[in-house]
Amino acid sequence: MTPTSSSGKRASGNPATQAQLNQTAKQQREAQKQQKLAEYQRQLEKRRRSKILWWVVGSTAALAVVALVAASIIFTPRPVSIPRGDGNGSGVEGVQTYTNTATHVEGDVTYPQTPPTGGDHNAMWLNCGVYSEPVPNVNAVHSLEHGAVWITYDPAVVDQSQVDALRSQLPSTYTILSPYPGIPSPIVVSAWNAQLTVDKADDPRIGEFLRAYWRSTSAPEPNAACTGALDAPGKQS
Repeated sequence: MTPTSSSGKRASGNPATQAQLNQTAKQQREAQKQQKLAEYQRQLEKRRRSKILWWVVGSTAALAVVALVAASIIFTPRPVSIPRGDGNGSGVEGVQTYTNTATHVEGDVTYPQTPPTGGDHNAMWLNCGVYSEPVPNVNAVHSLEHGAVWITYDPAVVDQSQVDALRSQLPSTYTILSPYPGIPSPIVVSAWNAQLTVDKADDPRIGEFLRAYWRSTSAPEPNAACTGALDAPGKQS
């Protein structure tokens, strides 16, 4: 029978053999130690790579969010800001002025100008904004009474790029943009008792007209609302 040591390990009565057994056990312990150390280092390296990956992913996501926010700021059209007009467009070349009544009536009205620049109209005004379809004269005229500017275009001759160019010039409120088939010019800009005809959306007189008549203090009801009433078909914004 092979003797065992007090620790329960295998022992040998031969000193040389016992020394060899002790050396083998030591080597096994060292090998186990090295295996554990190697496994620990692998786990550390795995966690390090995971942290780097998440850092890269997080940084990329953060940069993407910053880029989107920056792009939205840079490329989103800023609202046009102009001062309130005084109703004096005498310095705008080509402006025609008229005298119109301002009575609320029922039914349709025949207007002396096309598009109309005033006159009797429906008791409900048209909500200001951009329309893709023609809007009712009797409601749009009421908006003019409140100081709005109405920009109309003939859809047969004005393409979408021109419409977009018109839209980019408008303040966010107290303007109406709508198609109007058969008008006497490709683009007609109207306010209460005033009108301008132009051929192109980049005509600088459009801006001059807006500065003279937008929310004009000379309109019959210059402080009345341009929202909260009628949305005609084709309302976009």
